[in-house]
Amino acid sequence: MKSEAKFTEKKYIITLLFVISLFLFWAIAITMGDVLNKHFQNVLHISKSESGLVQLSIFGAYAVMGIPAGLFMKKYGYKKGVLLGLLLYALGAFLFVPAAQNESFTYFRIALFILASGLATLETVAHPFVAALGDERTSDQRINFAQSFNGLGAIIGPLLGGFFILNTTGADGLESVKNLYTIIGVVILIIGIAFWFVKVPALKNPHGEQEENAKDAEAQDVISNAPLYRQRHFMWAVVAQFFNIGAQGGTWAYFINYGVEKTGLADNQVAYYFSLSMAMMMIGRFIGTFLMRYIAPNKLLAIYCIANIVLCLIISQSFGLISFIALIMLNFFLSVMYPTIFSLGLKKLGNKTEQASSFLVMAMFGGAVFPPIMGFVANTDIAYAYLLPIVCYLVILLFAVKYYKPKILGLSQNAIKETLVYNNHNDKNLI
Repeated sequence: MKSEAKFTEKKYIITLLFVISLFLFWAIAITMGDVLNKHFQNVLHISKSESGLVQLSIFGAYAVMGIPAGLFMKKYGYKKGVLLGLLLYALGAFLFVPAAQNESFTYFRIALFILASGLATLETVAHPFVAALGDERTSDQRINFAQSFNGLGAIIGPLLGGFFILNTTGADGLESVKNLYTIIGVVILIIGIAFWFVKVPALKNPHGEQEENAKDAEAQDVISNAPLYRQRHFMWAVVAQFFNIGAQGGTWAYFINYGVEKTGLADNQVAYYFSLSMAMMMIGRFIGTFLMRYIAPNKLLAIYCIANIVLCLIISQSFGLISFIALIMLNFFLSVMYPTIFSLGLKKLGNKTEQASSFLVMAMFGGAVFPPIMGFVANTDIAYAYLLPIVCYLVILLFAVKYYKPKILGLSQNAIKETLVYNNHNDKNLI
């Protein structure tokens, strides 16, 4: 009989808590970017489509840094990968000082790119790191639990932005940006120094462990040493993640614009509602983590996709308060998408888990592609822009319903079974 899978082990608790804190800190930076999107429209006098370049700078860094971060992690380990990410995060934050002094949108985008390179590194490392801190059977729960604190950071980001940034205008607006990001840089440096002294226990890659039950249906369809491009579930997870972050990035980038234009509220007031929306995301992740004890992760993902398609239709119709409430609720159902796609994509990949994590982080480039496109539509009517994420949710729904199962592309079932028998025979000989 199989033993019950624990959430984690006692020896991993301190490390797990520290890694979970990283999810909070990078969420603050990501959502602050959405506040800057609207603030730069006001202070630097740029259009909605131009302000979408903020998201291009942030998520473009994910596309560039994903593979290098994965290679760095593979060579130097999880801990040094985290330290590199924190260093880049802090450096980017400090570069807001010359950007503000020069009142340059280009300089701000460079600072954001370097900062986001740190975020990309942290995300590349943190997800497989959390997955490794316990049994593979509970990796979905651990990642969703960690992402719940990402939701807490996403609440704090808009609150900070609304209070310190959107309450100011003109030169004072840029001065407030400079001061806030200087403080953030100092805090991140302190976190990095603290993590330097944390002793990380020896880890096993749970995705490389063999299942105890040889009759496990998934194990019969998977050869963990197959190339990543042959792993169907992984390839589809990358596609689903691209569209997921595209929908998320566009939704967040124009949240404040929608609230201002459709409800008549002030910028800083809508920023507080944005924070409320992020609270819904945090609640959604805690509830999602609980529901996964009873509902398969892919089925819950499919249900949440359908809910968001309905909400986007309501948002696009400009029903006033009803549509704005639907926009706030969108994040509740976005909540489990990122961590669940990530976790499903890493299943049964063996020693390729770290490399796969890099590509799943690179897939966040979708957040760079969709906001500028939504910005062009938003220049006409902000409500119509929210029809575009529906395309994203349909792709994710297809992954959740059909393509989430580990399976090798290009091999027949007989070939897979023969390879498994051959590998098992060799393993016995080694023993």
